[in-house]
Amino acid sequence: MKTLTLLRHAKSSWDDPVSRDFDRPLNPKGQRAAQTMGRHMRALGLVFDHAVASPAVRVVETLEHVGTGYGSDLAPAWDQRIYLASAATLLDVIHELPAGADHVLLIGHNPGLEDLVLALVPEDGGSLREDVEIKFPTASLAQMHFDVGDWEAVALGLARLERFVRPRDLDPGLGPDRG
Repeated sequence: MKTLTLLRHAKSSWDDPVSRDFDRPLNPKGQRAAQTMGRHMRALGLVFDHAVASPAVRVVETLEHVGTGYGSDLAPAWDQRIYLASAATLLDVIHELPAGADHVLLIGHNPGLEDLVLALVPEDGGSLREDVEIKFPTASLAQMHFDVGDWEAVALGLARLERFVRPRDLDPGLGPDRG
């Protein structure tokens, strides 16, 4: 069995005058949400054989803050293909994961991550899938299990969505801003 955990980067700052989207940093709420999610991952006892991530600044900073809460550096392999990737590209990345890794963390961006969950989990996948379909917010985590022995066998509709956690589920203050 293979377990894939997806983590969307935390909330980034649109106020920072960076010239490229790739270079946008986290805002203070995103920093807090990432650290909170890291603590929750530790409390759940989540352990990963392998991590792979987009090298975008907001992902790098998300992992720094998640690592602080988690109590360990997740030390991902950086993969440029994950930056703003489609679900199809993310599936290509998944098919190339190391055979010996059974518990993988993939950190990236929307809409690719949300689309990937919706493609991998069958439409009758339950209320967690319905929650993902509504929105996969920043710093959210989705964990899926596959009854396969090799990452190359991961295919559309084969996942069982075991967990979907949003920052607001852990701290209401990390929910959507009220305008």
